[in-house]
Formats: sequence, C-alpha cells, structure tokens
Amino acid sequence: MPIEEAQRIHHHRIQQVRDALASVPLLHPALTLEVGCGHGHFLTAYAAVHPSEHCIALDIIADRLERAERKTTKAGLTNVNWLRASAAEFLEAIPPEVRFRGRIFILFPDPWPKRKHWKNRLIQPEFLDQLAAHTAPGIEMCFRTDYAPYFEAASHIIANHLLWDIDAATPWPFEAKTVFEARASGFQSLIAKRAAP
Repeated sequence: MPIEEAQRIHHHRIQQVRDALASVPLLHPALTLEVGCGHGHFLTAYAAVHPSEHCIALDIIADRLERAERKTTKAGLTNVNWLRASAAEFLEAIPPEVRFRGRIFILFPDPWPKRKHWKNRLIQPEFLDQLAAHTAPGIEMCFRTDYAPYFEAASHIIANHLLWDIDAATPWPFEAKTVFEARASGFQSLIAKRAAP
C-alpha cells in the first residue's frame, strides 16, 4: 500500500475515534480504562461496583463491543463507554489534557508468541510512555496474562521504565472472570503504579 494511502486511512481512523469520543466524559474525575475488553464481562461487573468511576473500554472487534454494550444496557449502567479502537489510536485521539485517575486494566492481551511478532505486543516502552502522559501519579495499571513468557517480558519492560513502578504489595483490585480467563489453565498478574515525574 502506498505511504500516502496508509496515512489517509490512519488519519480517517483517528478522526472516527475522535468523533466517537465526543460523547464520552473525558474530564471525569475518576476515569478508568480497559484495553482489550473482549465481551465486556469484566468491565461491566467493575462498573456496577464502582458507580463513581466512568469507564472506557477499547476493543477492535465490533461484535465483541456490541455484546458488551448489551450487557451494560441490560444492567442499566450509564458509566461505561465501549469504543472500537486500538490502544495506539485511542491514545493518539484523546486530548492532551485527559488524565486517567481510576485504574488501567490490560487483561489477557494477545501474547504474540512468535518472536517475529513480538513487536506487536501491547506492553512496549512507547505504549507505556503514551499511557503515562495521560495518567496521574500513583494510578494503577493492572496487567494479567496466561502466557508466562509474555509476563516475563512485560515485567522486564515495566520494571525498566522510568515512569512506572511495579508494586508487588498492592492486592489485585477486583475479580470478575473474563472469557479468556475462563479458558486459561492459569495466569500471572502484576500491578504497576505511575511514578511521580
């Protein structure tokens, strides 16, 4: 694909995300984010128990988001927005003044097990930089995976990042089994906190 065409498609996608964000209370004082929400089981349960937070859920598969939205509609929840976007698109589209002051959840992201695909893994220094730019110090990023090599790699990247500190003492904040967790034979979790500048 020519570079110009790729750029045009990219700009179009970013504008679509910005249009979708027009109805989202991005300046809410307790904004929470889930990257890769799947069918919405986790965030629906979380939002129900945390009504003072406003939750934004990202996924790239429309069918998953439709199922997720049906869950919150049935539950009568108004504190969740389901958004079709990748993490990179979302972080590029949101205004610079937006700050997440709730929590960040990254649950069972694609581990991209083949070495040639590791560059596609979500937990990368660039992603942590972008996320840090939109989080207040002390905010928790909760990461969970059932693929041990990815957990080790992500732990190493986070531990060596200047803007995030792994906090082994903080307990996992909320449990609600996702589709991916139900399929897993086991998993590993970590919590990282946004470091002070």
